[in-house]
Amino acid sequence: MDWQPSLRGFKAYLKLERSLSANTIEAYLHDVDKLMQFFMSRSEDKDPAKVTRTDLKNFLIWVNELGMIPATQARVLSGLKAFFKFLVLENKMEVDPSALLESPKMTRKLPDTLNILEINSIIDAIDLSKPEGMRNKAMLETLYGSGLRVSELTGLRISNLYLDIEFIKILGKGNKERLVPIGSEAIKFLKIFLKEIRIHIRVKPGKEDYVFLNRRGSPISRVMVFLIIKDLAKTAGIKKSISPHTFRHSFATHLIEGGADLRA
Repeated sequence: MDWQPSLRGFKAYLKLERSLSANTIEAYLHDVDKLMQFFMSRSEDKDPAKVTRTDLKNFLIWVNELGMIPATQARVLSGLKAFFKFLVLENKMEVDPSALLESPKMTRKLPDTLNILEINSIIDAIDLSKPEGMRNKAMLETLYGSGLRVSELTGLRISNLYLDIEFIKILGKGNKERLVPIGSEAIKFLKIFLKEIRIHIRVKPGKEDYVFLNRRGSPISRVMVFLIIKDLAKTAGIKKSISPHTFRHSFATHLIEGGADLRA
């Protein structure tokens, strides 16, 4: 069973034609390696071009029996689908054996959401007598008031604030920029923080444009935002599983409840 020529071609295809990252390419190669291990465990000398849909169904049964969770099974199947699509494109196979295979069904747990009273109780738990209090208040109001991802919050730049027209520019997933509306409460506390608090922070050189800074003058980290929210939720007596993403999900939920279009 010699898979190496196909794997070398597959790797070049992923890199040159699909322009995937090194980590993604490595993950796809590991997925194919698991299939090779499956055939080896059954002492089958199977050429990759001879793999059938039945082989792949038996493979999925095998990885399930090994204890692989449905989410991981689905990811492995995605890698194998890319591999067999490549073999078809290269005319090594006529029919893609993975084409009609369905990913394992996954039970999706809906994340906890906070109602408006709970959001307010978390924000009200902020101690404004502390130096970082107003920063945290502006931060949470912005997180909820614009529905940002935590990485978008920590990467927010002063030069991307258009508070006079109630918009901020965000660099999101895939380095895609988008304009996001920002609520009046968030604008109010952002302005207070920037004009009265942040100007007294000794900013680390090169980090002058970041909105939210830690005590050392560097951009606040995702982990720190997570810990701040966890601590505030505990202080507010909220028992739900809370993270920065809870604010984003709650923001979307409250918009929909208010009649907004989910796609928007």
